[in-house]
Amino acid sequence: MRFSLFAHIERLSDEIPHQQLLDELIELVGIAEEAGFEIFWAGEHHGMEFTVSPNPFTLLAHVAARTSRIRLGTGTVVAPFWHPIRLAGEAAMTDILCAGRLDIGIARGAYSFEYQRIGTGIDATEAGARLREMVPLLQKLWTGDCAHDGPFWSFPATTAVPSPLQRPHPPLWVAARDPSSHDFAVANGCNVQVTPLWLDDTEVETLMQRFEAACTANSDRQRPKIMLLRHIFVGETEAELDEAARALSRFYCHFGAWFRNERPVRRGFIELLSAGEMADMAIYSPEAMRANNVVGTPEQVIARLKTYEALGFDQFGLWLDNAMTHEKKRASLELFVREVMPAFDRAG
Repeated sequence: MRFSLFAHIERLSDEIPHQQLLDELIELVGIAEEAGFEIFWAGEHHGMEFTVSPNPFTLLAHVAARTSRIRLGTGTVVAPFWHPIRLAGEAAMTDILCAGRLDIGIARGAYSFEYQRIGTGIDATEAGARLREMVPLLQKLWTGDCAHDGPFWSFPATTAVPSPLQRPHPPLWVAARDPSSHDFAVANGCNVQVTPLWLDDTEVETLMQRFEAACTANSDRQRPKIMLLRHIFVGETEAELDEAARALSRFYCHFGAWFRNERPVRRGFIELLSAGEMADMAIYSPEAMRANNVVGTPEQVIARLKTYEALGFDQFGLWLDNAMTHEKKRASLELFVREVMPAFDRAG
């Protein structure tokens, strides 16, 4: 099992400038590259200081100029916010800018806050349908002279310009949860990204079962890769681990608030939840977050990751977004590199 890094600029207040947070993110990517991580992933979000990444291609091009080996992935672009021709062209240009190191993760999106503003009010069902129309179009546009007349997009014969450096195109990944999404990804030659979010490892097992079922149903297709994305914190003391659990509780309480889209947002910041409001969200309690996410000492983290490796995951994505300070994120990542990674065979 290989490792990748999933991280963003994240702000809960305007006290720290974006430039400083970007520099800190680049430092984390540098640590990951030096350690031999396979991919750095960055997503797409709009109007949200909670996750600052309006165009992952811009960020990845910036990272590409400051790295040389680590692959760079969109984790993920939101299909309904793009026109296929534009997405195919920008992805290809980014692949050239990063010397053929691009992976493209694509999803339907999740936040109704964004659907209302960028997606002209679409819902998750229509967003999923747009994703299913988008993926085959990207593959054809990179091949050349693709004409299309579909439910959401119609255009005459067009070729993505420029052509991607990787041939026939950069690896495609689809964010999947329900069985039909797994089946679509495998049937269309895409790798799969899954995340249990705040849920326990029963959900991890379910997601792998859905992937295996999709591979069985599409046995004529080459088996793709599957990546598990999960929040992680590695610490040495109970005090550090308790602090991480509380931070992840705050993160998911506010994640849930963004997802429900019921709370005031001003200048990109959501109105912070009170301690009492967060205490009422038992599913996001510090105890649940410590148990469900990968929060532990190096020995505990190794044991947890070994279970994921045994399930068959090809890649584990370390999700570092947690509203903790940069120094604590860096210390956790460095401890992971120093004490956890040597327990895993990285040959090849």
